[in-house]
Amino acid sequence: MNLKKINNLTDLFFDQFDRQINKDKILLSTLGDKRKNYSWKDTYDIINLVSNELRNVISKGDRCLLISENRPEWFIADLSIMLSDGITVPAYTTYAENDYNYILDDCTPSVIFVSNIEQFSKLKNIIKDKKFIKKIYSFEKLSNVEIEYINLQDLIRNNNKKNLPINKSLASRKDPSCIIYTSGTQGNPKGVILSHGGILNNCEGAIDILKPLLTKEQPRFLTWLPLSHSYEHTVQFVQITVAARIFYAESIDKLVKNMGDCSPQIMTAVPRFYQNLYQKINASFKKAKGLKKKLIYKMLELGLKKIKKENLTFFEKIQDSILEKLVRKKIKSQFGGSLKTFVSGGGALDKEVGYFLNAIGLPTLQGYGLTETSPVVSCNPINDIRIDTVGPPFKGNEVKIADDGEILVRGENVMLGYWNNKEETEKVLKDGWLHTGDIGAFENKFLKITDRKKDILITPGGDNISPLKIENELVNLEFIDQAVVFGDSKPYLVALLVLNDEYYNIKYEEIYDAIDNLNNNLSKIENIKKFFVIKEKFSIENGMLTPTLKLKRYRIINKYKTNFENLYK
Repeated sequence: MNLKKINNLTDLFFDQFDRQINKDKILLSTLGDKRKNYSWKDTYDIINLVSNELRNVISKGDRCLLISENRPEWFIADLSIMLSDGITVPAYTTYAENDYNYILDDCTPSVIFVSNIEQFSKLKNIIKDKKFIKKIYSFEKLSNVEIEYINLQDLIRNNNKKNLPINKSLASRKDPSCIIYTSGTQGNPKGVILSHGGILNNCEGAIDILKPLLTKEQPRFLTWLPLSHSYEHTVQFVQITVAARIFYAESIDKLVKNMGDCSPQIMTAVPRFYQNLYQKINASFKKAKGLKKKLIYKMLELGLKKIKKENLTFFEKIQDSILEKLVRKKIKSQFGGSLKTFVSGGGALDKEVGYFLNAIGLPTLQGYGLTETSPVVSCNPINDIRIDTVGPPFKGNEVKIADDGEILVRGENVMLGYWNNKEETEKVLKDGWLHTGDIGAFENKFLKITDRKKDILITPGGDNISPLKIENELVNLEFIDQAVVFGDSKPYLVALLVLNDEYYNIKYEEIYDAIDNLNNNLSKIENIKKFFVIKEKFSIENGMLTPTLKLKRYRIINKYKTNFENLYK
């Protein structure tokens, strides 16, 4: 398939559909309900049906809000909107009523898709006066609602025997495909307008990464990161490009179980997932005894040598081959046994975590991007993983480093702009170059992220410190679940700590000792001098984490400002 010749994302789907010799092969599967499978033919027919319905309601360029958990209907609604020449506006199911109200007023959608009554209830009080909303569609029945809506299952049942015209989208690569609102660590989210060509360009780069992993067998992907996030949204079209079978996870809590259920070959996730995985596996290693413990740590030692590209002796190669079967195979079996790679994006992956996972036989590729770049800029290839980098840039996008170290990106993958926000667009898009706000450098053609402009702490002596680097070190301690480092314009750094559940009774002296040891690995100005502990974990529900599990640093610091300031008295 020549992706350069594809006009838009729905053409990508229909082109791949035409290539399927067995149209009844499963495309979409829900792990929460094993009976809920959609073949390529089912999906094709329903997308065309929903598109025919939508064409009676929307015009080219109309926005269509989509609020749903990950499920096959999400995929179907997204493609149906685009096939009708509308623009999909995905929204997180974790947003509060005020967030939805802001997005509704900002993008004025003609149509809203909701999954169920739980999601609809978040909207019912705010849509009454929104005259621009023409129709509401639901994936499930909405009980006890006064507003008129169309249930997708009813639509399918009532039209299953009709010969509907086959639609074709008129969209070009330069047309908007979706408006994805950045989850935002502070302030209102901005609507990033991504083009059809931008996402197709990302698919081209992704295929280069995945080629060595693909066989004649249908690839299996497990999806759990919200499809409303630009990363997973684009992965959806990568999955179409490789004709994958897509499994939708039940929840983050059941992720490891779900991996056992479907034996995925490829899975994408954000750094927080890998951090948790590292903590759990590392904790289980520490509990091992006798010969088992020796085998585990020998496997880890040799795995680290390999990922760091250090030569193994002949005897070490034999040992490593034996340990591959005795230890790594057992570790892989806990995750379905077929995993070829994890792909990490949406934030910086801690170096120690990256080395660890790759060493134990769970290949983890770190990539880099942002919503504004559709979203991937670069990614490590499977045959040349360099843990402390984010890989070489994808073909089709140019990357350069500005005089102040900022990473600049230009290419088809760069956003068209922010919806209704010319001022913010002009701040970041200058002469065709997107100013990412990230600091980086090239090492032998591989991009390395060294800092984030907005998250830098500046000491009274003028030194720049990355809080994220220190926070990653803190959460790698087995008793710390979450951490926030504070100290901009202060004489020293302090930290807020959230402990793992099983360590709530740990003595302060033990925490002090562990942080003292950690400080030995940091520069003097990065040392944590004092800390305080809170019991409430940061979560999406309490507004302290974004839907992609990033800390809302500004909000956290505001809430605990007094606690932080008291550490300087």
